[in-house]
Amino acid sequence: MSISVGIGYDSHRFAEGRKLILGGVEVPYEKGLSGHSDADVLTHAVIDAILGAAGLGDIGEVFPDTDPAWEGADSIGLLSTVIGMLRGPVLNVDATLICEQPKLGPFRPSMVSRLGEATGGRISVKATTNEQMGWIGRGEGIACMAVATVDLD
Repeated sequence: MSISVGIGYDSHRFAEGRKLILGGVEVPYEKGLSGHSDADVLTHAVIDAILGAAGLGDIGEVFPDTDPAWEGADSIGLLSTVIGMLRGPVLNVDATLICEQPKLGPFRPSMVSRLGEATGGRISVKATTNEQMGWIGRGEGIACMAVATVDLD
């Protein structure tokens, strides 16, 4: 067994007229996130962590936002594509969403389930605030950090 660890980070601004998708789950909220795809900040951070662990670059290299093929893309589908690029399984993903609003606790089990189905690995999703500091604290958007462990064999 050859274990490797990767770190992912993503952030998106809130935008009017978009759905808020996190971990493949639609979260009821007055705004969504701005981005080329569905702007699923949680799944994007997970993708970057997995790509990093596997030494396969980053999400911008694999799915460039200059390519119209990825416009409006379902990020769980992008994650499934990345899983298909791996030689071995995803063992573990640990992710932390950072936002003031909306409250995400009720949606975490569904996020864990969707990400677990897509990766086949053990998933942990946590949420915290930024204690009203900075752009996140002002409610301008959401950020996410993720760590993934991948078996390269």
